[in-house]
Amino acid sequence: MSVEVKSLNEECGLFGVWGHPEASRITYFGLHSLQHRGQEGAGIVANDAGKLRSHRGLGLLSTVFQDEQKLEQLAGQAAIGHVRYATAGGDGVNNVQPFLFRFYDGDLGMAHNGNLTNACSMRRKLEENGAIFQSNSDTEVLMHLIRHSKKTIFLEKVKDSLRQIKGGFAYLLLNEKELIAALDPNGFRPLAIGKMQNGAYVVTSETCALDAVGATFIRDIEPGEVVIINNGGFRIEKYTEDTRLAVCSMEYIYFARPDSNIAGINVHTARKNMGRKLAQECPIKADIVVGVPNSSLSAASGYAEESGLPYELGLVKNQYVQRTFIQPTQKLREQGVRMKLSAVRGVVKGKRVIMVDDSIVRGTTSRRIVKLLKEAGASEVHVAISSPPLKFPCFYGIDIQTRKELIAANHSVEEIQQIIEADSLYFLSEEGLIEAIGLQKEVPYSGLCLAYFNGDYPTPLYDYEEDYQKSFKEKHSFFRN
Repeated sequence: MSVEVKSLNEECGLFGVWGHPEASRITYFGLHSLQHRGQEGAGIVANDAGKLRSHRGLGLLSTVFQDEQKLEQLAGQAAIGHVRYATAGGDGVNNVQPFLFRFYDGDLGMAHNGNLTNACSMRRKLEENGAIFQSNSDTEVLMHLIRHSKKTIFLEKVKDSLRQIKGGFAYLLLNEKELIAALDPNGFRPLAIGKMQNGAYVVTSETCALDAVGATFIRDIEPGEVVIINNGGFRIEKYTEDTRLAVCSMEYIYFARPDSNIAGINVHTARKNMGRKLAQECPIKADIVVGVPNSSLSAASGYAEESGLPYELGLVKNQYVQRTFIQPTQKLREQGVRMKLSAVRGVVKGKRVIMVDDSIVRGTTSRRIVKLLKEAGASEVHVAISSPPLKFPCFYGIDIQTRKELIAANHSVEEIQQIIEADSLYFLSEEGLIEAIGLQKEVPYSGLCLAYFNGDYPTPLYDYEEDYQKSFKEKHSFFRN
């Protein structure tokens, strides 16, 4: 059990560069700005005049590359990198990406963000045909499909393979001649292209990484697209026309950095709008508004502005507490939250507090934060959530894949309020969320995936369908004491 304030985790962050003399160092800086997307492992594969080299390891990026020589050994003008949180596969070093495959006809580096919903069935089929997997990550499925493809041109092999995998995925591939990026037909995960002053091209999960390396944003990669980058520049092709935009709404709500733009929408602005809509839908009589650091601060400021209540720093996050793994006892869990968060007694004492947070997953963290505020002297704690209740699992790259993990799937709003011991509890509506983000696309839910809230998945669930249907027959309870 990790000492975390939040209970949701994304799978990873991607960064790639082509045409820079210090490609691995640029990749390191890009990955550093994406560290929030994964803290369990990191790696870089570099292309040095056609020779691919790699280094990867467990832990934060700074830990994996704490030896300066590790970066110096990754010379070359092109590189791809990855920071990882495991949603599929184990947590051993064999599952840390990018993967580097060596074949008689050339080397291939590969990194992936997302989750394949037909990985198990595809892997079984590939193994029956002689494939030998080196990891238990779903990422490796694409490589085997490429090698088994009957197409003769490498790009056509990639396209042929992409049409066979299902789910949410953003891929970076690196060989001696080119860097290839690909996005799933729904665009669940963000992926953007930028250009540096020296002409180098960059591909990354979030636009904040472009800013970190001084690159200028060119465009988002659209669903079903393949981007090919080489010494001649870049070009974009489609591997499928069967697309429907369904950007993961949790990217806006929680995962992405506030200084990133996704599909042309600034994340901070979207979160602030969520807070405003929440205040309109759920007015609460209180004295101050407090946000839960860090991803809820934008929504809390929006709620305060719309409601006319003062926005106060009632909770402080200790930025220097490292990701620590402890035994999952109740006492140590409580201590873990106290290590991460402190309530400011001088701010909340005697006050009716509106605690704005972006989501409630299992309810345990919300309960502890309410307790912190009341122990600091808050007379009332009202919880306002800037997203709808999480009732359904995600199969596209978030680490919640069963309904038993979700408190809102098993309890009413009134019951959740009692469990977390809040004086009141409110959630933003689906309509309010859509309006707050403001994609305004002529597709269902304006181009967002809201499956976590309403169970309307944009794609078939393939390998997950049977277990998902079984989950509706199960009864679950949550810790109350």
